[in-house]
Amino acid sequence: MTDPIADMLTRIRNGLLNKRNSVDVPMSKTKRRIADILKAEGYIEDYEVSEDKKQGTLTVMLRYIGEDSESPIHGLSRVSKPGRRVYRKADEIPEILGGLGVAIVSTSKGLMTGKQAAEQKVGGEVLCSVW
Repeated sequence: MTDPIADMLTRIRNGLLNKRNSVDVPMSKTKRRIADILKAEGYIEDYEVSEDKKQGTLTVMLRYIGEDSESPIHGLSRVSKPGRRVYRKADEIPEILGGLGVAIVSTSKGLMTGKQAAEQKVGGEVLCSVW
């Protein structure tokens, strides 16, 4: 697999389209931190980490709201790809849907949202955007 982050986003997108309660993703520290950010921003319900002898599994519990079970995630997009990395300065980090969405940025201080990176005045690689 050449892009594990895109694989995680695709698994979440497919799970939402099929109205699944949870999706399983191969574990990594970066994916776990992305799940932390999605949970903190209210896009997913929770996540669990199950360790095994190899890599482990990250189980993401998807969130649905209201009577018609609508997800707070309307779109997931991979911004920086293995073939084309996208780096931005702190004042150039994109604002997703006028602040309604979130950009996830990999900085020298770890993964954080675009708002947090701008507040701390650190730039980095824009991994993905969620709205």
